[in-house]
Amino acid sequence: MSVRMRLRREGKKKQPHYRIVVAHKTSPRDGRFVEDLGFYQPLANPSAIKLDHERALYWLQQGAQPSDAVRNVLRIEGVWQQFKPDEADAGAERRERREAKRAAKEAQRGDAAKGAPSAAGESEAAEAGGETSA
Repeated sequence: MSVRMRLRREGKKKQPHYRIVVAHKTSPRDGRFVEDLGFYQPLANPSAIKLDHERALYWLQQGAQPSDAVRNVLRIEGVWQQFKPDEADAGAERRERREAKRAAKEAQRGDAAKGAPSAAGESEAAEAGGETSA
């Protein structure tokens, strides 16, 4: 039996909250499930997550495939690092590269602002010098 860990949507229109469930691969999104592992409330500030770590780890070891959203929740809660410790570092490397790229862009933007005077500044300087264009 092929099972997946996925989000089961609950809540009103435009106010979702989700149950993290283990369900058969072919069952519908909000249909039958094998086990309820916790909940995720994305609209709360900060997002509220409650997860049964032991059962989640058990299902991962039994071969349950998490959806992308559930995998992110598992990473936030630290369960994914227990299941695959070598993959936990890949996210950190990606985050460091992204931060370095962002810092380089900001530095480049700062250098460009310091090095080249603005067009408005040039026209003001020309007017102050008495030059007129006719």
